[in-house]
Amino acid sequence: MKTDTNTSRRSFLNSTMAGVAAVGFPTLIPASALGRNGAVAPSNRITMATIGTGNQGIGEIRRFLHDSRCQYVAVCDVNKESKGYWSNKPGGREVAKRVCQEFYRNRKTGAQGKGITAYADFRDVLARKDIDAVHVATPDHWHAIPVILAAKAKKHIYGQKPLSLTIAEGRAMSDAVKKFGVVFQTGSQQRSDNRFQYAAELVRSGVLGKVNKTTCYLPAGNRDYSGQGHLKDVAPVPAGFDYNMWLGPAPFAEYAPARCHVNFRWIYDYSGGQVTDWGGHHPDIAQLALGTQLTGPVAIKNAKGVLPPRDALWNTAESYSFEAHYSDGRFMVIRSSEKQNGIRFEGTDGWLFVSRHGIEASDPAILKKDRIVNDWKNSVQKHFANFLDCIKSGQETVAPCEQAHRTITISHLGNIAMQVGRDLNWDPKREQINDDLTANSMVNRPYRAPWKLPQV
Repeated sequence: MKTDTNTSRRSFLNSTMAGVAAVGFPTLIPASALGRNGAVAPSNRITMATIGTGNQGIGEIRRFLHDSRCQYVAVCDVNKESKGYWSNKPGGREVAKRVCQEFYRNRKTGAQGKGITAYADFRDVLARKDIDAVHVATPDHWHAIPVILAAKAKKHIYGQKPLSLTIAEGRAMSDAVKKFGVVFQTGSQQRSDNRFQYAAELVRSGVLGKVNKTTCYLPAGNRDYSGQGHLKDVAPVPAGFDYNMWLGPAPFAEYAPARCHVNFRWIYDYSGGQVTDWGGHHPDIAQLALGTQLTGPVAIKNAKGVLPPRDALWNTAESYSFEAHYSDGRFMVIRSSEKQNGIRFEGTDGWLFVSRHGIEASDPAILKKDRIVNDWKNSVQKHFANFLDCIKSGQETVAPCEQAHRTITISHLGNIAMQVGRDLNWDPKREQINDDLTANSMVNRPYRAPWKLPQV
């Protein structure tokens, strides 16, 4: 039931958004809206819920908890509690609930953890009128439906990368975010890292001259992140795990420990392997630097990949390479590498390489000395703070939904090109593959009944 406090808080948020719409710039939050010693008053906190409390979910809950502007009220997962996540660590809704409760109890922030509810069905979360924002950290095949329904329910959304399982899903997600006017932040934290921001600024400034070739080096291999990768035989579904709901819109398959949780990303029914797992990072920064973040290539060429047998449980590409060609002649190479991980921009006047470890250039003069590079941990925290900032201000986040869709489209096209074994002609305006019915049919995928992609 909605309380007077919730009504007051939601009225505050709505009036803030209305102020932005009216005057076109952020509305300042008066000191009177804050609690004692600068802490945000409970009535003005953004109420949060996380859908998907496994690998990324629990770690990112901790990030949000450390920002006093938000208050956790709910967590949700189809798994009650088990191991099998990163390094075989435990995850699930009961684990996430305890994380929240222990944080509030130990920090004594003035917020209470007693009211946190653990749900098995995300629709129960979205039905709550007192929740302002949701954090969607489910496997890739479970991104689109919760995000679209959350947008329809007027919930602001922090959605994990890669944005979508298919190109069609990404288009529907971006359209829903725009139509219903909610704030969306993609979990591509490199967008908030000064190293990558600086590299993009340098490329756009022209200091490298004309950049014709960009190479994104991504990891190779289908790696056993959980320690359960060898358990690929059919097994009984563990107690407390709604496996049918976990499969959701994906084709039915018998349960095996190596299929679920962290290792889902090596199975095309649920993800796109390293191509999409890292495709939401380096190609995203490359798009930003090249100024193509709201469009895309016109062709995918020279796609090559080492694919496991079709009947293998883990069937995504273990090594790969493809080229995304743009209408102005520039092109981006996306390839796996055991030695490098980062982005290399090659221009007529020099080159630049940026990674999570630093920036190098062909000439030290290219790198200005007046820039301060943040460490990675601070940059990641900035990304979560930016989401909350934008809920308050109504401004666009640093990693908006439409740009995330355009970025991951490139990786989806690369996977399609590897699977069909030929070059693709892509129309970034109509978002379809030209002159190839088979390849174009892979822009979308059928859903297992009764699930359907919600209409926007």
